[in-house]
Amino acid sequence: MITWKEVISFSVNGNPEPDTRVEKTEAEWKDVLTETQYKITRLKGTERAHSGALCSIYEPGKYSCVCCDTLLFDATIKFDSGTGWPSFSQPIKENAIKYHKDTSYGMVRVEVMCNTCDAHLGHVFPDGPEPSGLRYCINSESMVLKKEND
Repeated sequence: MITWKEVISFSVNGNPEPDTRVEKTEAEWKDVLTETQYKITRLKGTERAHSGALCSIYEPGKYSCVCCDTLLFDATIKFDSGTGWPSFSQPIKENAIKYHKDTSYGMVRVEVMCNTCDAHLGHVFPDGPEPSGLRYCINSESMVLKKEND
């Protein structure tokens, strides 16, 4: 289980190696993503709170990166944080997520990205439920839900 201490360590000292890497040109990303997906994942944007399609869905399944299809989160660790974005307490595996210190907007946060393709997903905070105490606050537009029955 990843802890806040490990999140900070990854963001300062380097991230775990991904299983694979996916790299494309900006033109190639624009060809495969919607305009909103591109803004969020490639330009580090965010969607308005409570506007994402995956915000209030709690069906069994796994969430993958909209850019490269890497599995990121399991629905069993999704929870309602009341923040307006899908929230998870752990990634599906340690090396699925990349962590980066984010000092934009006059605050210090930890940005989370897909470790396979560097897509911006959202941020992680130390105010989630036990046992990890983590809240991965993720943009709906950066993920695809693969339902168990699909």
